[in-house]
Amino acid sequence: MDTRELRYFVAVADELHFGRAAQRLGIAQPPLSRAVSQLERRLGVVLLNRTSRAVTLTDAGAVLLHEGRMALDAMEAAEQRTRRAAAASAGDGGIVLAIKAGASAELLAKLLHAHAAEPGAVPVDVLLCGPAQQGPLLRTGSADVAVLHLPFDDTTGLDTDELVTEGQVVVLPSGHPLAAHRALRLGDLADVPGLPHPRWPRPDGSYPDGPGPEVRDHTQLLQLISLGRTLFVAPDSVRAQLRDDVVAVPVVDAPLVTTVIAWPPHSRSLAVAALVRTALRL
Repeated sequence: MDTRELRYFVAVADELHFGRAAQRLGIAQPPLSRAVSQLERRLGVVLLNRTSRAVTLTDAGAVLLHEGRMALDAMEAAEQRTRRAAAASAGDGGIVLAIKAGASAELLAKLLHAHAAEPGAVPVDVLLCGPAQQGPLLRTGSADVAVLHLPFDDTTGLDTDELVTEGQVVVLPSGHPLAAHRALRLGDLADVPGLPHPRWPRPDGSYPDGPGPEVRDHTQLLQLISLGRTLFVAPDSVRAQLRDDVVAVPVVDAPLVTTVIAWPPHSRSLAVAALVRTALRL
């Protein structure tokens, strides 16, 4: 298959709209339609059902969307890792650690400090990202290792080791009536008047619909909570980063959160192995 056609198909399958896919790719719609039709002829299958009102995936199209994403990610990862390997050979390289902004801050600080003290430790560049972005960064080669949180992050196709498991708390404005409770349940937080849940960006940068404020990062989130605009359920370790104008209350029926360190299964990086060993020792 032609990789250009595959990339075009994935865009259409994601958007289920040729116009939006063309805009996303920065091309005109007619060549996009021709490329997808050419891919269908090449494979001898129908990938998309097209009507005047909608575009839908066939069963074959759903399979190619899944496999195509992995193929394109693998190509991008090969390019990224090849360049970093060349930089490492020239003495200019380190490893990239992806972590969600504001998450596991105390653990991260301890890990970086302990790793830097190891003989022959290579530099670690920390890549702060939004929710659910660490896994894709690993799969595309933009990061070498990542800290993920189960059950929220997808670890499919990655090697992982568990670091810590903890409960969750809800972070509230300090003056809110719920902040006076010793413990809460998820049902108590389902629809709190005046405190809608925040909306985080999707991988494509768009935001889901809803009444809650759009949130870009952890610092902005804490400011919105202190202003009485939202609330947030997070792992218990978030307490170490809280300001005086917000309060953390345990949520007794929230699922436990397990922090894991993850890396691509085909990684042969000794530097990644050393960082993982340090994390497990901590």
